[in-house]
Amino acid sequence: MGWPLRMFQEEGYYFVTSRCFQGRLLLRPSAEVNEVVGGVLARAVQQSAGTVRLFAFTFASNHFHLLVWARGTALADFMQYLRANLSKKVGRLVDWSGSFWERRYSAEPVLDDTALVGRLRYVLAHGVKEGLVERTSEWPGLTCLPQLMGPARRLFQWFNWTKRWSKRGREGMEAVQGRYAQEWAEPVELEVAPLPCWEGLEVEERQGLVRGLVEQVEAEAQTRGTPVMGARAVRSQHPHTRPEHRKRSPRPLGHASSRRALEELRELYRVFVAAFREAAARWRLGDFSAPFPLFSFPPRVVPGRVAQIL
Repeated sequence: MGWPLRMFQEEGYYFVTSRCFQGRLLLRPSAEVNEVVGGVLARAVQQSAGTVRLFAFTFASNHFHLLVWARGTALADFMQYLRANLSKKVGRLVDWSGSFWERRYSAEPVLDDTALVGRLRYVLAHGVKEGLVERTSEWPGLTCLPQLMGPARRLFQWFNWTKRWSKRGREGMEAVQGRYAQEWAEPVELEVAPLPCWEGLEVEERQGLVRGLVEQVEAEAQTRGTPVMGARAVRSQHPHTRPEHRKRSPRPLGHASSRRALEELRELYRVFVAAFREAAARWRLGDFSAPFPLFSFPPRVVPGRVAQIL
């Protein structure tokens, strides 16, 4: 069965998830991994030039979540850059040279303010709801919580390997330092924007709302009364570990606070898919003027006796 078609909007909010190959713990938290991940994420936002805005993020040991706003198909370029650089730079840190990501990322539309707050709560709950740590602040991986409760801007190091390769060509391999040497590190700033429904609030008010969400998450976890793994045990896991049991759940079409909004999204998606399939059918017959829906990706191979790559 093929992947569902991507349906981007002229501009919209998305809850993004990407999982590591076979559920392996390739993003297992450490000081080095967190710094590299933060630098790559900050660089990806910077490269988007304002077409992607970041509201929340959390990096687990084998997957990550983002809550973003994006314009048109900008999210596709953003995620390609983010995942490619994470696989190279984190993969080198954890000595992993194979496939880094299990499949393509999911990007589910978030349709209203209530759903946006709900997705933020979901992000903040990571580590606690899985029984890994008792408090959200104890999660050793990279999260947006410190920026939501303090300064919204944070500096990370982006390791510029292009500069390293350029110098290696001039001076020879012996004179060039390792990939993570300070010589290649460039400071890059990562900013977390407030949710649009909270923009009119004072910083202290927004922090109070975040604190309330955290307290709800931690109170729910305490009622379960189950022991937690602890941050030290999380950090001690080997990144190549493949979990015996993995949580699998169907991917939702989107997130909304009302059934009606989801039904409207489902109908919009049906119309989008029908239009795309009609255009693709004409494309296969050689009609390359067939109009595809806005913000979709036509096939990259032109049919014919000799396939041509566009």
